[in-house]
Amino acid sequence: FALSYESACVPAPALAADAPRMKAIAHRCYGGPEVLKLEEIEKPVPADNEVLVKVHAAGVNPLDWHYLRGKPYIMRLSSGFGAPGTPRLGVDFAGTVEAVGSRVTRFKPGDAVFGAKRGAFAEYVRVPEDQSLVLKPANVSFEQAASAPIAAVTALQALRDQGRLKPGQKVLINGASGGVGTFAVQIAKALGAEVTGVCSTSKLDLVRSVGADEVIDYTHEEFTDGSRSWDVIVDTAGRRPIRRPRRALTPKGTRVIVGGDGGGRWTGGFFRGMLRAPLLSLFVGQRLGGLNSKTNVEDLQAVTELVRAGKVKPIVGRSYSLNETPDAIRDLATGHAGGKLVIAV
Repeated sequence: FALSYESACVPAPALAADAPRMKAIAHRCYGGPEVLKLEEIEKPVPADNEVLVKVHAAGVNPLDWHYLRGKPYIMRLSSGFGAPGTPRLGVDFAGTVEAVGSRVTRFKPGDAVFGAKRGAFAEYVRVPEDQSLVLKPANVSFEQAASAPIAAVTALQALRDQGRLKPGQKVLINGASGGVGTFAVQIAKALGAEVTGVCSTSKLDLVRSVGADEVIDYTHEEFTDGSRSWDVIVDTAGRRPIRRPRRALTPKGTRVIVGGDGGGRWTGGFFRGMLRAPLLSLFVGQRLGGLNSKTNVEDLQAVTELVRAGKVKPIVGRSYSLNETPDAIRDLATGHAGGKLVIAV
């Protein structure tokens, strides 16, 4: 009952008359995009070890949808019972450093940066220097950079760490036209793999354009029929039963489940991806499991080097203004976006 209970929305707290202000998207209760409000809140001041970034763009992620709705309910153990403990939304951002604390040495005012910090759907975000913040590559726009942190790092960790992908191996990306998928195709190619992407008919050209060697239209072809196999499968649309995609894996292959909403409103894909799949791996030769991705400076820097070298290009599907954030979240929830959706602040 505590996990599923939902409090009513409350108004934003009043600000002091002389408080510095900024605009930000907030949700004072759990719900759909309709509970999001563009509010005036107090502009943050960086602490000694923090960087204040003027946000130019912010990326939209499935994580934002889950935080907004507070579902699966297991999330509320950390996000808050009844109502969100932190009403700010958004994580990925790119912008310009406006001010730094007295102990900050890695950044200076005027630096173009990108990274990940809760509350990114706003005019400013405050980030500790030693957390997920790096200099933006000069060969991409702020909107492209803002699309990268969560999706690109997730793709990198799924392929390199969980999938243990080696040059020359065959990898299949299920959901190759989405945010994580477009990065996964490009990173897999950069790691020397032969890449097959799975997407819908309307996204075939997009997936080819980011470097897939082959594209499967899932509306006409079933890749789990056992006729072919891959060394690594990164499943960003992890709604299929665990056993079925095993037929598309080599005997020692690896399936990495990234996200997926097929586990219900209580645990989502957590039980299947993080618990059931590893248990099944104990009895078969294949490695099966979910990915608990964590954005960090080292992997953000690795993504930066791939982007700077031209091996990875962020794909922005559509851009929205800050007051159109509810529309962006609504469009994301359809699951049919090509590339990343971005808020231009």
